[in-house]
Amino acid sequence: MANAWKRDKATRVVSPKLLFVLLSSTLILFFLYAFLTSSPSNPSNLSPISLNSRVSFNAISPFDCMASPQAHPVVANTVEGLRYPFLFSLSDFGTLPDKPHKNIVRMLKGKPFRKPDISVTVQEVLHKAKTESRDGFFVDVGANVGMASFAASAMGFRVLAFEPVFENLQKICEGIYFNRVPDLVTVFQAAASDRIGNITVHKLVGRLDNSAISAIGAKMAFKSNEEIGFQVRTVPLDEVIPKSERVLLLKIDVQGWEYHVLKGATKLLSRKGSQAPYLIYEEDERLLQASNSSAKEIRDFLRTVGYHDCTQHGTDAHCVKKDLP
Repeated sequence: MANAWKRDKATRVVSPKLLFVLLSSTLILFFLYAFLTSSPSNPSNLSPISLNSRVSFNAISPFDCMASPQAHPVVANTVEGLRYPFLFSLSDFGTLPDKPHKNIVRMLKGKPFRKPDISVTVQEVLHKAKTESRDGFFVDVGANVGMASFAASAMGFRVLAFEPVFENLQKICEGIYFNRVPDLVTVFQAAASDRIGNITVHKLVGRLDNSAISAIGAKMAFKSNEEIGFQVRTVPLDEVIPKSERVLLLKIDVQGWEYHVLKGATKLLSRKGSQAPYLIYEEDERLLQASNSSAKEIRDFLRTVGYHDCTQHGTDAHCVKKDLP
């Protein structure tokens, strides 16, 4: 009972002095927070792509990866056997568990992803520019999940990637995080074309690598897959890429829509000599005809803008404009 009096004594929770300190600290923290969140130096208020602070895109705003929900599940890995390796995230998992994607099988065996052919090609073309310390953009039209874009950004090149399918955009954003290249890769949710507007793109359920403007072109290789049409914005490359910026390499893989992309890049392709980009585009006659164009129409157009040297590499055409003597 010696301490029983303490139970009858009023308990002072906080002394006036301590209360004053707590209130003062709260006010200081509040004003500090308000200052930081309104300050332009706060990283949370900056665009996740710092490239946008150096280059202005008037026709279209970049896709905001920070506002995009993460795709689930996420299956990603590094690629094998490249001079400049990188990671990318799969959008097509195959038919699980019966027939999973070949790269899922490789990963379960402790192997990296098989290197994509386009990644090898992009790095081979850009290697000379890197050794000569030439700066410029790599423009990836029909970026899919970024297998070409990240091959270039792994070398330190700036990338403009155009992709209309939202599920693929999610995978590109994941690749930007995985490869830590938000300052190098800028993504646009759009279909490059010869005019500003809107168009229907057709995608296949389970095959997000075969989307096309033409429904026939989308289903050509996978007739049994369900096809879904959706609206997407179209934009010419000439309306996006500033005249002051050099493009080292332009890659186009859009399932037969290549002619329209090239027409929308007339000013870019008309640049003189080595200032014009090295050009790689898919030249599949069946896909081109499904979009009411042809390989001859493309070659005829390219000659009008000075591309007389084109060589065939499988279903791709490689074109270069040489400096006049």
